[in-house]
Amino acid sequence: MTLHHFHLKAEWPGGRNSEGYISAGNLQTKISIPPEMDGPGIGTNPDEMLLGAAATCYIISLGAMFERAELPIAGMSMTSEGIVDVTDGIFTYEKIIHRPDVTLKQGATDKEIRLTEKLVEKAEKTCMISKAIKGNVELGLEPVIRIPE
Repeated sequence: MTLHHFHLKAEWPGGRNSEGYISAGNLQTKISIPPEMDGPGIGTNPDEMLLGAAATCYIISLGAMFERAELPIAGMSMTSEGIVDVTDGIFTYEKIIHRPDVTLKQGATDKEIRLTEKLVEKAEKTCMISKAIKGNVELGLEPVIRIPE
């Protein structure tokens, strides 16, 4: 078994509407509460970072699966949406929806199209971040697969 350790340093001067800073490898940014939650909106925030972790894990996993399967991918992009419920002052991260948009190269076979569809679903189930939040945050997938004529 191999264990990988990741480290983050956080600085926070105190107070709800303060501005802090985090540093973890290549991630170095200011942090604060987002304006949607009546914060100053400086830098990033936990809501964006959870969405970013889930999205980057998914798209990197999907890209690796496509490469291993030697699929004729012409391009891939994605948008993701995080939904946070606030009820009686309690914040709950309800759902993350990924919307991958995959374009296959012209001439892709029916078999390659079916495998692409299968891997789009599989990547969400095998991504490390998806597995970490499973049971706490609902995960949705709304893929678009394009085949040029």
